[in-house]
Amino acid sequence: MAKSKTSFVCQACGSVSSRWQGKCEACGGWNTVVEERTESALPASMAPHKKGQAIDFQTLENAEDARTMPRMVSGIAEFDRACGGGLVPGSALLLGGDPGIGKSTLLLQTVCALANKGKHCVYISGEESAAQVRLRAERLGLAKAPVSLANANQVRDILATLDDAAKDYDVVIIDSIQTMYLDTVDSAPGTVTQVRIAAHEIIRVAKKRNICVIFVGHVTKDGQIAGPRVVEHMVDAVLYFEGERGHAFRILRAVKNRFGPANEIGVFDMQGAGLVEVPNPSALFLPQREEAITGSAIVAALEGTRPLLAEVQGLIVSSQLATPRRAVVGWDNARLSMILAVLEARCGMSFSNTEVYLNMAGGLDVSEPAADLAVAAALVSAHTGIPAPHDCVFFGEIGLSGEIRPVPQAELRLNEAKKLGFKRAIAAKGALKKNDTLPITEIAHINDLLALFPAQKKGNFAKRANDV
Repeated sequence: MAKSKTSFVCQACGSVSSRWQGKCEACGGWNTVVEERTESALPASMAPHKKGQAIDFQTLENAEDARTMPRMVSGIAEFDRACGGGLVPGSALLLGGDPGIGKSTLLLQTVCALANKGKHCVYISGEESAAQVRLRAERLGLAKAPVSLANANQVRDILATLDDAAKDYDVVIIDSIQTMYLDTVDSAPGTVTQVRIAAHEIIRVAKKRNICVIFVGHVTKDGQIAGPRVVEHMVDAVLYFEGERGHAFRILRAVKNRFGPANEIGVFDMQGAGLVEVPNPSALFLPQREEAITGSAIVAALEGTRPLLAEVQGLIVSSQLATPRRAVVGWDNARLSMILAVLEARCGMSFSNTEVYLNMAGGLDVSEPAADLAVAAALVSAHTGIPAPHDCVFFGEIGLSGEIRPVPQAELRLNEAKKLGFKRAIAAKGALKKNDTLPITEIAHINDLLALFPAQKKGNFAKRANDV
């Protein structure tokens, strides 16, 4: 007979301990350890001895999964792009995002598009009733899509439904995994043990029946998907739905994908009729630039395989504080400190008595080092009061010695800049061996960037900082 086993599990990292403690020794979180009871299996000495079955192996040549199970393309190009070209049968995806960002709306539009193409799609909601999901579908104009709806929380019932040989499901939405529970686990829904076991059981049946299952995951206050990280390791792809509440656009970012490139993004515009694709996101993030503006530069960034142009805005003001403020939106704070240090050490600029503000316009989050050169150009422009060339894009990585290093996929960046009407680019020396797209001004050191601001000499930057 199975015995009840008591353990203490951290709800933040999933570590297990034999006793309760106020602070988790693994992640350092306070008051995150919760007592949980599970039904343990029989001891090894009492378990019946049963011989395992031999595993049937296949070679790479005779494995037919890739040929017999093509990707399911929804027709929503931005969603398919983030997934690597469509949904793979038998795969498991985890979608996370802030509350109210549009996760359920995105998935409802996706399954309705797939259902209209003849796929058998199921939407299982643990948070809303079927009538509430139907109301959302009516608001989006999707009420006639042949999607099966259900409200369920018991994993045992879901497994029995999905494992029914008489029915052939293609796509199953679980909204959300934190609301699912197993009655054999003596823990509340949403706890680490429930989330881990529920996800494992659903994925096991989904792969057995070649069903693509998509989990909706809640996020913590830090923006990470709630629950143990082991769930992210179990699924084939992890998608984050990002966006600022003050902006209408949303970004679907693939942070993990076994069937496609990671860091690929899809861009949507939240409107009254639902999420609308943005086929040219660079035009969305760039304002109408009719004249040059101080403290502004355009970066040719790369998100996954997609080139993306964005405006970098810098602002420098005088400060009476002992430690002047450094505020960053959409970029790495530590990398801004490095760029400021390089400008001080290699160019003679002084930021010791000034506050520095940096913003990626439109709420875009750029993480690649290629934005270093554009950030430096925006800061130098804000410091000197001289606008950077408004018909020019910047991309390049800055080293600690001030050297400008080339970044990959320069041709893609140049093609995107040319498409949006830019006339030239400023990049690292040797960024592109052969270029027939845009004229490139190649620079090898951060001092070469100062030639764009001829009204200031290298030795006058310290004086300029005192005059701000």
